[in-house]
Amino acid sequence: MGLSESTFRRLQAIVGKAHCSRSPEECACYAYDAAGGRFFPDAVVHPERAGEISEILTLANSKAFYVIPRGSGSGMTGGAVPVRGGVVLATSRMNRILGIDPENLMAHAEPGVITAKFHAAVEEKGLFYPPDPSSSDFSTLGGNVAECAGGPRAVKYGVTRDYVLGLETVLPTGEIIRTGVQTAKGVVGYDLTRLLVGSEGTLGIITRMTLKLLPLPESVVTLAAAFEDPETATETVSVIIQHGILPRTLEFMDKASIECVRRYLKIALPEKAGALLLIEADGDADETAKVREKLAALCRAKGAHVQTAPTPEAAQALWKARKAVSPALFQYAPHKINEDIVVPRNRIPQMIRRIESLKEKTGLFMASFGHAGDGNIHFNIMLDKTDPGALKKAEEAVAEIFDYTVALGGTLSGEHGVGITKAPYLTKEIDPAALALMKRIKETFDPNGVLNPGKIFPTQPALPGPA
Repeated sequence: MGLSESTFRRLQAIVGKAHCSRSPEECACYAYDAAGGRFFPDAVVHPERAGEISEILTLANSKAFYVIPRGSGSGMTGGAVPVRGGVVLATSRMNRILGIDPENLMAHAEPGVITAKFHAAVEEKGLFYPPDPSSSDFSTLGGNVAECAGGPRAVKYGVTRDYVLGLETVLPTGEIIRTGVQTAKGVVGYDLTRLLVGSEGTLGIITRMTLKLLPLPESVVTLAAAFEDPETATETVSVIIQHGILPRTLEFMDKASIECVRRYLKIALPEKAGALLLIEADGDADETAKVREKLAALCRAKGAHVQTAPTPEAAQALWKARKAVSPALFQYAPHKINEDIVVPRNRIPQMIRRIESLKEKTGLFMASFGHAGDGNIHFNIMLDKTDPGALKKAEEAVAEIFDYTVALGGTLSGEHGVGITKAPYLTKEIDPAALALMKRIKETFDPNGVLNPGKIFPTQPALPGPA
């Protein structure tokens, strides 16, 4: 639909000419995210304050153009791409940690803060922020909140929503609201904070967060348990939980993932392993020492070869391997379909069996890894999407896995969100009445449909015309 020259000049006046561009080179940098696909924006703006975002959205309503909020573009479902054009609003300049409060165990931060930098800052003060998506070295806190990011530590500590006490948010119509509390409790009015967390940038643009912190655990132990086959490995997950042990992480890698990372990083991983569990426990030193021995014994009882990381550096190397799985898969094919299904923990072996049978049936390269401790499996298909036959097989395999996920009592996404890639499958999980209610909520927040169109609800009406 494009932007008129006068509207573009007004955007420049709001954020400054240096922070507003419509050059092809700049727009190309914001045309994609980690999901793949390219959708070029009409312009890119880099605001610094909530007031500027308010002005941009007010202008968008009056001039009928779309606004697409974006953090680092690390999302896996196309949530930050301008599928209908419009203005990408990047939060990279809003990157300040506004305060860390050790007495009240909370922090205040802007959305463009890199997650790993936030981890480091709070840990310097002896504090702990548990959410740790694999993209933490480059993802932003605002993007984590918008997607309700999880990560390996979710099995013990929960996901991003469990650490968001309050938000400052600019609504699609330009109003600035503050939700939530700065206290341990608060039940006044509807919980708008929880509604905004995980709304994928469709209900508002987050400009400030109040985040809950915990004391930093005294000790962390890391184990790697290599199993002959993936089913035994995933069965061991339930065995560990049944014995009253709640590890801080309980990660799974199948044989394809292990082989892939070994080649990619050229590091020593168990050569004959059919699957690997990467397990961490934390607490005081005596507690973790006891838990380490119990974990090792339980894994060995299931036939695993167990190694304990002797140093923090050795543990870091194991985590480097785990976090490298996703990019390493591109050794096998130019394109990836990456789904993050979740099933009840005791149903993981059944899901792994179904994936293995699909490999044989389709002949496609598939790899599974992820957060087995909470049932969240990242199911990946590597292929060349220019091959129509392979693409058709892959799409059919995804549909089959989604159907089986729901049949097992699971959900189609544990942390990646819906975006554009999962939108066609939404009705497999959400019933018509609930979906209609969600659409009405979207229309209430965004009556003119200017904010992040085409996400979650791909049938959202188009704007009336060019600005």
